[in-house]
Amino acid sequence: MRHVVPFILSAAALITGAASAQQQLAAPLGVRPGDTQSYIASASASQRAVALCSGLWSGGQTRELVEKRILPPAGNLKTEIDEKKRIVQVSYSTTMPPRIVVWRNVLGCVQLPAGATLDDAKFIPQVSQQVRAPDLDDQPWPTGDRNATAELPASQRAALDRLVNAAFDGKTYGGITWGVIVVKDGKIVAERYDPDFGMHTGHQTHSAAKSFASSMVGIAKKKYRLDIRRPGALAEWRKAGDPRGRITVEHLLHMSSGLYGEGGGSPQSDIYYQGATVAGRAATNHLDSPPGTRFLYNPPDTMLLMRAVRQAVNDDRKFLAYPFQELFWKIGMTRTTTSSDWNGDFLMSGQTYSTARDFARFGLFYLADGVWNGERILPEGWAKYVATPGPVQPSGDGPRYGAQFWLYGGQSGLPADTYSPNGGQGQFAMIIPSRNVVVVRRGIDEASGFQIAK
Repeated sequence: MRHVVPFILSAAALITGAASAQQQLAAPLGVRPGDTQSYIASASASQRAVALCSGLWSGGQTRELVEKRILPPAGNLKTEIDEKKRIVQVSYSTTMPPRIVVWRNVLGCVQLPAGATLDDAKFIPQVSQQVRAPDLDDQPWPTGDRNATAELPASQRAALDRLVNAAFDGKTYGGITWGVIVVKDGKIVAERYDPDFGMHTGHQTHSAAKSFASSMVGIAKKKYRLDIRRPGALAEWRKAGDPRGRITVEHLLHMSSGLYGEGGGSPQSDIYYQGATVAGRAATNHLDSPPGTRFLYNPPDTMLLMRAVRQAVNDDRKFLAYPFQELFWKIGMTRTTTSSDWNGDFLMSGQTYSTARDFARFGLFYLADGVWNGERILPEGWAKYVATPGPVQPSGDGPRYGAQFWLYGGQSGLPADTYSPNGGQGQFAMIIPSRNVVVVRRGIDEASGFQIAK
């Protein structure tokens, strides 16, 4: 007789459609038709643990906010939060350990693999205790928050207020907005938040973090001589006879690696929800098309970009502090936290928390072509490079794709040089160099997306 593992969360109906609408929300994005009941239950527990850990201790959110507005109903999942040790455990099975997520200094929350116990937490990667986020709040804007705003003439102010207010009505542009910032000539000229959020509240960037990853590549190109056009982007692919040896970092930047990413072939859900590693799951994926011949928006390509950066840095202690010390903290993004897997590879295709003001800083950084306080952080011309369409493009008449940025030139009459980091649920930092403007919109959109170009 076949042994059936009893799971606390009855999840089979999530795929078959027999569950109620409320239950259906419990299946995490990316869970695939045909995934087993045990896989979905584990993924749902992981999603809950990651969101609570990151929301509470990386985003500064309340548990009520996470439960009320971010997560689907818990169902029968049992959640245990250790505030002192900053550990979240979510039980989903009578035979498997709970899914465990642990918060770390600087690095935020890390998910232990399915089947791990608390005893395994002592092996997770950590930065040195000497590495601490600086307190820059009292410094002048944009590095800090002092003197951040500028007043517009009354007529402009009234028109802009109407525009920003419309972003929150859920009808004019759609979606559920929690934050909007408009920056003109380096100063904030409009800023508004949902009552549950504020200028120091962090929330999931989703795929907008891919643009952060592109910046990490640019820094590694300048500082560690990472060759973005060298065949064999990863050391794992350089063995003679491996067809993946034709993949370059540039292919990964342009989402044209050729690695399989459709149906059950994408490693994303295994890494996001089961604690699989980038090295063990994404780097071992196989080719589905010749590199450089097809655009496929495949988040693991971004994870592999960061693995290529790790190999260029060639010092894991230095690499773990790299995003923070080489970029985020230099430009005042002290409330941006990007997570790694338990093997020390950053998951910068998402799994990052950031504030609306940090998004604005990032946009200003690109308006300045990667120069901050007189220091050139990115290679000269990198901003133009990421905003240039790649050789292969998405189908349809929507925005084009550069190097981990979306390009909006000409959409809804926008200036030709408009581009942005984009993330699920409506995360944007629209950069318009010809107008010296950055427009940040952060959201928790559901079915109706936010029409950012409009």
